[in-house]
Amino acid sequence: MMDEYSRLKGCNTPAVITGKPLALGGSLGRGDATARGGMFTIEEAAKHLGIDLAKATVAVQGYGNAGSYIAMLMNDILGSKIIAVSDSKGGIYNKQGLDPHQVLQHKRETGSVINFPQAENIGNDGMMELEVNVLCPSALESSITQGNAPKIKAKIVAELANGPTTPEADEVLHHNGVFVIPDFLCNAGGVTVSYFEWVQNIYNYCWDEEDVHQRLNKKMTKAFQAVLSESLKHKVNMRLAGYIVAVARVAEAIRLRGWA
Repeated sequence: MMDEYSRLKGCNTPAVITGKPLALGGSLGRGDATARGGMFTIEEAAKHLGIDLAKATVAVQGYGNAGSYIAMLMNDILGSKIIAVSDSKGGIYNKQGLDPHQVLQHKRETGSVINFPQAENIGNDGMMELEVNVLCPSALESSITQGNAPKIKAKIVAELANGPTTPEADEVLHHNGVFVIPDFLCNAGGVTVSYFEWVQNIYNYCWDEEDVHQRLNKKMTKAFQAVLSESLKHKVNMRLAGYIVAVARVAEAIRLRGWA
C-alpha cells in the first residue's frame, strides 16, 4: 500500500501507513506497545486503589501479542506474579507463579499454553474467576458476560482485548466494586505508537526506543488521569467517564469552529 501510494505521488511517502518494518520507516517500540500502554494504565489504577503491584497476582486471558507481552512486562518490570494464563485451547495455573517467558516458549513449541510442565491445566472459566489483583482479558470479545461477571474476584480488570466485557456485565462489575479499565483506554498504546510512527515519518526522524516508551507513558498516564477525574467527579464507572471526556472534546472543537 505504501509503495502504490508513493508511486501515485511520485515520491516516497512512508507516513501514509503505519505498522511498517523498521527498515521501511517503522517505529521502535511498536511490538509491545499495546501491552506496555496497558501496563501504564494498570500502574495508575493500582496507585488509585492502593495496590502494590510488586506483590500483586495477575491472570491473563489470551496469550497472543497483547497477552504474552502484558504477562512478561508486569513480571519483569513491576515484579507482579503471573499465576494463570490461557489461550484458545485452555489455561494453566500455578499459585506460586509462572515464568511468562518459558510459557511463551512452550506455546511456540507446542501450539498452546496447556500442559506446561510447571503448572496445572485449568478451564478458561475457572481462570477468569480466580482471586487475583489484576485480570487481563486479552483475547476475545464478550469474554465477561452477565453470567460470569458476578464470579469475577479481580480488583482490576484491564481490557487489552476489544470489547471483552458486555454492557450487562459492565454494570455487574461496577456494582461489585471491580475497577474496569475500558478497552479504548487500556489498549490504546498500539495506536498511540502508530501515531508516533506517523510523526517520525513526517519529520523524517527516528526516535530511540527509550524515547518512545517515555512518550507513551506520558500519553497513557495523562489519558488515564483525565478519565479518572471525570469518573470521580460524576461518580460513574471509567467507561462512561471515558465517553464524557471524548464527547466533551468533540463538543469543544465544534463550538470553537462555530458549527453550533
